[in-house]
Amino acid sequence: MLISGFVHMNCTTEGWSDVFPPYDDACGFADDDEEETETTYFSNFKQVYTAGYATSLVSLISAVFVFTVFRKFRCTRNYIHINLFFSFILRASAVFIKDVVLFSDENLDHCFMSTPACKSAVAFFQFSILANYFWLLVEGMYLQTLLALTFVFQKKYFWWYILIGWGLPTIIISTWILTRNFYDNRGCWDDTDVAFIWWIIKAPITASLLVNFIIFINVIRILVQKLRSPGVGGNDTSHFNRRLAKSTLLLIPLFGMHYMVFAFLPENTGAEARIFIELGLGSFQGFVVALLYCFLNGEVQAELKKRFWKWQTQSYLSLSKRRRTPFTESSTVTQISVLDKSSPKDQQSSETRALTANNVSTV
Repeated sequence: MLISGFVHMNCTTEGWSDVFPPYDDACGFADDDEEETETTYFSNFKQVYTAGYATSLVSLISAVFVFTVFRKFRCTRNYIHINLFFSFILRASAVFIKDVVLFSDENLDHCFMSTPACKSAVAFFQFSILANYFWLLVEGMYLQTLLALTFVFQKKYFWWYILIGWGLPTIIISTWILTRNFYDNRGCWDDTDVAFIWWIIKAPITASLLVNFIIFINVIRILVQKLRSPGVGGNDTSHFNRRLAKSTLLLIPLFGMHYMVFAFLPENTGAEARIFIELGLGSFQGFVVALLYCFLNGEVQAELKKRFWKWQTQSYLSLSKRRRTPFTESSTVTQISVLDKSSPKDQQSSETRALTANNVSTV
């Protein structure tokens, strides 16, 4: 569609004035310097979130390995952690896949691409985000249940958690794919132009964040009550404040509270700050969660130290066995031959000493 308009130049005593409005504004051309600066910024920022997601991916896979290999850690709490870790792994993988499919060729304009591959990549990316938010919600629900209802048998709720964490995102993304396919099958489905289609994904995410925020406040309230009890040292104000601050900081990445900053704002509000929080900080969230809830866990550290010590001992014994020399073996044979040649009286005394030694060791 063509839009007509006018540009003006004034004839003055000093000659013709500059064109108003400028050609860049009137015709929609971007300034090359500004465009180059913006491209450099996003290119550098892409390196940051790529490093963040790669770090998260490695740490999360390692955490899943620890929780699944060691039998000691097989419980409902860690099963929920494993599913949360898997949702972060999916999110990091989806970002890498989307970048490869949409941005691998700089000559292609992804805004005008419309291939099954790019649509699938975007759909998988949206599913991973939904799953990640809903597993953050499950973690919040589980923690509140654990604190509020001490004697509840948590295992019977586990399949409900699975249904919320994986089932609801599957239903939502299926609805979004069908709606997008029939009503707005343009491009790679990575735009948010049609509001009601975008809100199929946006509304559940916003609702999960709102519920998680309420749970977060309630969990902090329960923690305050528990920390103020005399048995936990509630009379010491400085100790109480330190423990409360530590607990709150630990809960922020687990509940995804940093996403609340832009949860209820329009998509075009604070674009650069939104990208920094959701991609910059969000890319390292998986690493922080794996660190806090696996590698800094006292039980995990104790078990890893025990396994490492056992492996180190076995390696040392195996190495010592391999390092036995022919001289050692020959000296052993010599000792046996000497005993054979000794007198019966000497043999009897040596047997007596051996029996005495055995009795002492038994005592």
